[in-house]
Amino acid sequence: MKFRVSAESISSQQTLPTRVALWLLDSPRLGQAQSVKRIAGKLLKQPAREGVVVAQSRLGQMLCRDCGNQRDRRIGLDMLRQAARAGDRRAQLELGRLCSQPRVNEPEQARHWLEQAASQGSHEAKRLLSRLPQHS
Repeated sequence: MKFRVSAESISSQQTLPTRVALWLLDSPRLGQAQSVKRIAGKLLKQPAREGVVVAQSRLGQMLCRDCGNQRDRRIGLDMLRQAARAGDRRAQLELGRLCSQPRVNEPEQARHWLEQAASQGSHEAKRLLSRLPQHS
């Protein structure tokens, strides 16, 4: 059974593995190493399955950005969608970016997710929205 954790209660709901994974990924020196990303991904896997939104968001980003195969990217997109629907600004921004790329080319989806992120104060989303072609 899946459930979601609201963004407001993230800090109280984060498990130790989630906190460690986020610390590793956000560490300037460690966060870029593939081996560290692999460890962080393993730590985020179970919390993401359990519906911890921040774990879904970060694992989804890693799978979409750092994995070379289509299966992992598909799983990453699904995790990003779940987190974005739950209101995670980072996931909304990432989905907007991905949907606006020529490879995906879904401008309406890109606009939707970027507008969601922009409404939560994302300056990057506002910048990307201004670059999208106007819809007719």
